[in-house]
Amino acid sequence: MIWKLILIAVIGYLLGSISTGILYSRALGQDIRTQGSKNAGATNMARVHGLSKGLTTLLGDALKGVLAALIGKWIGGETGMLVGGACAALGHMWPVFFGFKGGKGVATLLGVALVVDPVVLAIALALAILAIVLTRYVSLGSMVGVISFTIGAIIARGFWPIGFWAAALSALCCWRHKANIQRLLNGTENKFEPKKK
Repeated sequence: MIWKLILIAVIGYLLGSISTGILYSRALGQDIRTQGSKNAGATNMARVHGLSKGLTTLLGDALKGVLAALIGKWIGGETGMLVGGACAALGHMWPVFFGFKGGKGVATLLGVALVVDPVVLAIALALAILAIVLTRYVSLGSMVGVISFTIGAIIARGFWPIGFWAAALSALCCWRHKANIQRLLNGTENKFEPKKK
């Protein structure tokens, strides 16, 4: 079983390291990590290149989370699914193909969560979208989403292993948002304004 989990971890990490935002922005002749907030995620792509490109980036990053979780489940069952999903998120945050400088992992975790528990995800996603609509802070909505998924997963599936897995990744995701948290507290966080054509 150990070799299967190692294989799943490697596959998940390599899938996660395929950064949609970086590849897409390079196809446009730029590197998203040198523009806007310098983050490789969907929000920055939307701010710099427009909403459609931001959504494309979101879907691409979510898809690799779906694939990593499904491959992990196929090879190693529930444990494999959780390992593959976690490693995909780590690959997105620290991509080996792009100097270990990636995004914050929310979109990839969105894809993984779709495989882990789509019902809990639907509730968490609704709360995240509501937070974004009311405040226009994507960072706040993202954290509301991952924390809501964690709480829902613990209630629906128990603390071990899925609740613990969700809590650990939620904490990591919030830690990746530490600069955003500081700006939210200071009242200096940028509200979401996608670039208009």
